[in-house]
Amino acid sequence: MPKVSVFCASSSRVDPKYLDAATELGLIFCDQDITLVYGGGSAGLMGAIADAMLDKGGEVIGVIPEFMKAVEWDHKRVEDMRTTESMAARKQTFWDLSDGLVALPGGVGTLEEIVEALTLLRLNRMTMPMIIVNLDGYFDPFIEMLNRCVDQKFMNEADRSIWQVADTVADVVPLLNRLWQQHT
Repeated sequence: MPKVSVFCASSSRVDPKYLDAATELGLIFCDQDITLVYGGGSAGLMGAIADAMLDKGGEVIGVIPEFMKAVEWDHKRVEDMRTTESMAARKQTFWDLSDGLVALPGGVGTLEEIVEALTLLRLNRMTMPMIIVNLDGYFDPFIEMLNRCVDQKFMNEADRSIWQVADTVADVVPLLNRLWQQHT
């Protein structure tokens, strides 16, 4: 069963379309027997994807730093909750457990996870698909900046293949499957 880390928002104040997309992705993962690896939270997109999977009997692995668990941000229904000493150790756990990376909309934490993943992929410190889910153009400025890095020669032309963009969550698993087949 493949494991996929999903980076996403912990805020519940967002437009409901983002929460719905996280729920939909969780249901799709369940249908495709994909294990979710995520930040361990119970709110926002994190809570939505975990709840969808748990309600349908899917496999969920939460990874949360001790300081977040101490203030009870952890999802109480996730049985496989891994606690780390730091945010850096949390991300390393994501990388170590995962066969693929998916980014849903989020704030600076999500952006930081994406950028570190892209950096490690670019430096060949890990190899796995990285998909940015650009719901309603949410990531347009970020993707434009990545492309600008290439256009201005701060990254190589070949680096554009490090990330893939999906416009909907329904596009994620077919894209992952295609990328996994290319890597085998």
